[in-house]
Amino acid sequence: MIDKQKKKIIYNPKYHYQTQQDISTTKNLYQKFRYGLIQRHIYYLTSGFRSLPKFFVIGGVRCGTTSLYHYLGQHNCIKQAAYDELGYFDDNFHLGLNWYRSLFPTKFMQKKIENQYKKFLTYDVTPFYIYNPLVVDRIFKFSPNVKIIAALRNPIDRAYSNFNNRLQQLNDTKTTFEDMVNNEIEIIEKKEKDTKDDAFLVNTFYELDLAKGFYAEQLRFWFEKFPKKNILLISSEDLSTDTNRIISEIFEFLEVPKQEISDLTKQNKIKYPKMRDSTREILIDFFKPYNEKLFDMIGKRFDWNK
Repeated sequence: MIDKQKKKIIYNPKYHYQTQQDISTTKNLYQKFRYGLIQRHIYYLTSGFRSLPKFFVIGGVRCGTTSLYHYLGQHNCIKQAAYDELGYFDDNFHLGLNWYRSLFPTKFMQKKIENQYKKFLTYDVTPFYIYNPLVVDRIFKFSPNVKIIAALRNPIDRAYSNFNNRLQQLNDTKTTFEDMVNNEIEIIEKKEKDTKDDAFLVNTFYELDLAKGFYAEQLRFWFEKFPKKNILLISSEDLSTDTNRIISEIFEFLEVPKQEISDLTKQNKIKYPKMRDSTREILIDFFKPYNEKLFDMIGKRFDWNK
C-alpha cells in the first residue's frame, strides 16, 4: 500500500471544483507523465490490465471512511485500491483513466479471486466526492449502475472532530471552536443563497466545517442521478458501536457472502476535549432543520438531535 504522505503530493491535497479547461494542455501532459509514468511506473504501464471500481465510499470528513477502507478490503471477494482518498473524479481527473487504473488490482488478481470465490469487487474511497456535483456527473457517465455507500456522522460531532484534527495538524493553540462556530454561522446565513453556483459551493461553501454537515443538499445530486437501491446510507455512530452489523449490511448491499472481519481497529482516531454543553445546544438548534430535511429525504432517522 502506498504511503498516504506520498499520495498527498498529487496536484492538490484539497479536492476543489475544477474543469479540464482550468489546466493547459502542456501542464496536463506533464502531470500525466509525472504522476503516471514516473510515480506509478510499472502500475501505470500495466494499467490496461487492471480492474476499475464497482462501488464507491463517500461521506463527510471524519465520518469513518478510512476505517471502512480497511474493513472492506479484508473480505475474500474485495480488494482495496492502492490507498483511500484517490480523488480521481475531482482534482485528479486530468491525470487520465490510465492513472486511475494504475491504482487498482490487476485483472489477473480479479480472475484468481473469481475462480476461488465466484465474485470480485474493488472500490474507491473518497469522502470529498459527496458534495461535488461535477463528480456525480462524472461517476454516472463512468458507470451509471455503480453502487454508492455514504457514511454520515452527527454533523455536530463531525464538525468538532474536523476542527480539532485541523488544530492538531497546525499546532494551533489559540483558535477556539466557539469562535469558529460563531463566524461560520454568520457566513452561512449571508451566503447560503449562493449555493446554486457549483463552483462557489465546492470551492468556498463546503470549506466551512458546519456546511460540510448539510447532507441533504449534498446527497440530492446523487439521488437525482442514481437509483435509491444503489445507494446505502450508514451512520458513523452505528459503524463505531455496532461494527459487525453494519459491515454485514454493507456486504449484503454489495451482494457478497457474509464474512467476519478479523481486524476492526478504528483508523485515524484522535483525542480532544469534550465540547462545551452550551456550544452543543447552539449547534443542536442550528442543525435540526438540516437534519430533518435529510431524514425526510431518505425516510430514515439518525439519533442526532442531541
